Amino acid sequence: MRIIAGEFRGRKLLPPEGDVTRPITDRVKQSVFDILAPEIEGAMVYDLFAGTGSMGLECLSRGAKQVTFFEADRSAIGRLKNNITTLGVDERAQVIAGDLFRGFAGAPTGEAAKLIFLDPPYRFLRDRPDDLRKLASHLAKRLASDGRGGMVIFRHDANDELSLPDLLVSDRREYGSMTIELLLRRS
Repeated sequence: MRIIAGEFRGRKLLPPEGDVTRPITDRVKQSVFDILAPEIEGAMVYDLFAGTGSMGLECLSRGAKQVTFFEADRSAIGRLKNNITTLGVDERAQVIAGDLFRGFAGAPTGEAAKLIFLDPPYRFLRDRPDDLRKLASHLAKRLASDGRGGMVIFRHDANDELSLPDLLVSDRREYGSMTIELLLRRS
């Protein structure tokens, strides 16, 4: 795992331990960030189910103002914090540990987000769809409404589908067994 562009281009990140998280390949990450590039500079970003922080740290490398990482797994949090410190972005990164489904609504995140990465464990689309729908409603309220507004980047298994309330699919891309959906707030 590495940062693919920006200030920290080529810097290696600590990978996840075991199978707790699913790292995204450089090819898919590059494709997603080619789409997101105009939105990143100066943006507030949330990285939900962050794992070791690859997506949020890529945003910081490309000029995001602040990234708030949400993660529940202790080993992933340890590696995430190490990656943040290694890149020297502690002042631009906040880590919120704990169950996202119980804590997101009350989490201290500051201003509205321009980009929100939603990358839950794939099994959650089958095991916890109602929790994801409730979380999506909270996400819609936290999206920036200035300019073009904010966007949720939703990664899931290509075999699964879940309609999220208050969010509208504006783009959908499949990469092998993975789907990336770009979601906007419904007006």
